[in-house]
This record gives sequence, C-alpha cells and structure tokens, in this order.
Amino acid sequence: MKKNLPIGLSSLTEIINGNYVYVDKTKFVHQLSNGKYYFLSRPRRFGKSLFLDTLKQAFLGNKQVFSGLFLENNWDWSVVYPVIHINFAEGEAKTADAAAMKIIDLLDLNAKHYGVVLQSTSRSSKFRELIMALAEKFSRNVVVLIDEYDKPILDSIENLEIATQMRDMLKDLYSTIKACDQYLKFVFITGVSKFSKVSLFSGLNNLNDISLDAKYADICGYTQAELLKYFATYLDGVDWAKLKLWYNGYNFMGSDIQKVYAPADILLFIDKGYQFRNYWFETGTPAFLVKLVEKNQYYIPNLESAIITESDLLVFDVDNMPVCTLLFQTGYLTIKKTTTIGTQWAYELTYPNLEVKSSLNHSLAVIGTT
Repeated sequence: MKKNLPIGLSSLTEIINGNYVYVDKTKFVHQLSNGKYYFLSRPRRFGKSLFLDTLKQAFLGNKQVFSGLFLENNWDWSVVYPVIHINFAEGEAKTADAAAMKIIDLLDLNAKHYGVVLQSTSRSSKFRELIMALAEKFSRNVVVLIDEYDKPILDSIENLEIATQMRDMLKDLYSTIKACDQYLKFVFITGVSKFSKVSLFSGLNNLNDISLDAKYADICGYTQAELLKYFATYLDGVDWAKLKLWYNGYNFMGSDIQKVYAPADILLFIDKGYQFRNYWFETGTPAFLVKLVEKNQYYIPNLESAIITESDLLVFDVDNMPVCTLLFQTGYLTIKKTTTIGTQWAYELTYPNLEVKSSLNHSLAVIGTT
C-alpha cells in the first residue's frame, strides 16, 4: 500500500505515525552529534523545519519514531536532553516591538512546557535564565534549536530602519548562546540567508557553517537516488529526463549525485498528476526578494554564468545585499562550479533548473515593465 505524501508537514512524529513517506535523513543527525554549534542556510520549502524536528526528537529520546531508520541503531537512547525550540517561521512581526514580544512569548512557551517559571523580563536575560534553569532541573546540558533565525529581519527588509532594529535585537539574543556555553549540549540554527558573522553572530565565532559543506550537501532536498528509493511507485512511467530538466539541479558544493530536488516540487508534481508546473517557485518565493528587486532596481547580470567571489558571500547584511548573493541564498541560482578570481575562490552560478529559469525571468520581466 502506498504511503501518504507529506505535503506541508514538518513534524517527524506526524509523518511516521500518519504513514507518510519519510526520506531518511537521520544519518546526518548521527554525523552532527560529534560537534556542538551548527548553522545551515537553505532556501524556503527545502525541509529545514523537518530536519530540525528530527534533531529534536532524537535529543528528546523518542526512539519509537526512528524505528527502521538509520538512527535507530546509531544513537544513545539512554540519555535524554531538554530542548529549547525557537521557531520564527510562523507569523510576521511588522515592528521591532512586535518581534520582541514574539521572542518573549516563544521563550515563555518553552519554559511552560518544562514547568519552569522565569523571573527575567528582558529577552536575553530570559533566554539565559531558561537555559540555566533547564540545565539545573534535568542535570543535563541543553539543546537549542532555532528555525528561520532571520525571518524577522527579512519580513521588514524593504525598510532599512526596521530591518536594522530587528538585526540588532536578534544579535543580542543570539549572543546569549555563547555566554551559556557551559550549559549547552548542542545548537543548530537554520535560515534562508547567511548574514555575516560580524553583523549577527559576532559572539558565536565557533559556529560551524555547513551550508556549503560537501558532507551535508544533500541534508535537505531529495537526491535522484532518494527519488528512486522512496518514490518509485509514485513515479512509475514518468519522463525522468523531463523531470530532471524541470526540477533537479540544486547544488550545495556536493558531487553530481548530491544534487537535489526541492521536496515541494516532487510532492506536488505527484499530487497534481504529473503536471509540470512551477510548484516551488509559486510556494517558496519569499516576498522580501520581490520587494528588494522592485525597490533597488537591481541590475540583473547574465544569470546563466554569473560569478561571485567567496568573500561576497560573507558581506551579506541589511544594507549590503549583492543581487547574486541574494538570488543564490534564496534558491534562484545554484553553484555550477568553483573557480578563482585572482587569488580568491569564487563560484560560477547558474539556474538550478527549467522551473526556476523560466519563472524568475518572467517575474523579473514583469517587474521591469511596472
């Protein structure tokens, strides 16, 4: 019997218990357990939230949901850790005050879950108190998982003043993590954009950025091998060459076999009866991208062979967003190959697939006529 398609689901427990297809990414949980501080940047609708929840269930010791998966026999299930899960993905904060209240609500929600009463009122102090209180209550170091860490900034990116306020507020919050090092077991932060460490993560100088690490190139998204393994019965008779042309091609510095499809494309393609449409583009396009292109009237170079230096990926900030960096981080460009400019490493970028090429060019043409 075919399993259900996990369209829009980001809860591992719901997927497993509801008999949905789950592409086993738990080998990466095992790999990551050897380190402590991690950061992962991926475009929207790529499965970041599901992977974060997979980490959460592992550290909570929920062995039953990993039955038959790689991690079942590759994890110490005898140890359970308290987990602080901060998810900025839901909702939108239009002002810095609204974002500040949301942060406080998220921290209080985590505290309530564990039966902890917090006395602090400021965001950073409340975060620090929560970490220390959980470490003391459970006699275990704490796991911190932050999803869409940059969303409060990106939601207001067209307003430089508000975006800067959001950035400074989040920088203060995230600096707490470094100050609480002795109480922490593991930290994993995800987002769409990769703001420079100077602007947002200055205190976390030991944060391991795995966004362009070949070992984790396919940590999110579906590889060709995974499609054949988990979706073969759904894709029987499909035109594989056309499917790859339309949807495959996202490359995060891995090998050819690590190129991935956006999960939204594959799940909706199957659900809609093999119709080749712009599923990821229609559901994953962040509003801030359109706003920035419209506001700044970016010069759009030849995106078939755009070249960006490695250093350009490190200067991304609210008042300095090179267009190629922006398009790469949001998933509209991907790495074709590495190269050099003088003594600097650089990346030759291109469209990942036909869906993105046709959709992006159409959207840019529409913007250019308005």
